[in-house]
Amino acid sequence: MNWKMEGLLYIAAIIAAVAFAVLVVFLAMTLKASQRTLNNVANTLESLEKQMQGITSETTELLNKTNKLADDINEKSSKLNGVFDGVKGIGETVQEFNQSLKQFSSTISRTAMHNQDKASQAVTWGTALVDMWKKKRK
Repeated sequence: MNWKMEGLLYIAAIIAAVAFAVLVVFLAMTLKASQRTLNNVANTLESLEKQMQGITSETTELLNKTNKLADDINEKSSKLNGVFDGVKGIGETVQEFNQSLKQFSSTISRTAMHNQDKASQAVTWGTALVDMWKKKRK
């Protein structure tokens, strides 16, 4: 019985050694796969870092262009303000001219109403003078 026990112990030790060897093989394969994955992640991060550098430089360039554009717009807006002020001045001048014309027209109307009799006489005399001149020419 002793030799049976010893045989079983050897078999158990062989099974344990084979199981340990299988475990080591699978662990090595897992570590290799993990190493490949980590290498891929490292390569991806390097590529991402290069792309981020490109994006950063493009963003800086875009920001500079945007600032220049904003300055240009502000400058042109200031120039347009001068034009609008000039147009406003012209509008005010036209309005004042219209008011002057209205006042002049009102003055003429008032004067014509006050001197209606004199105007009527002047027209009569004018007509008479024209008739005399026509008669004299004939």
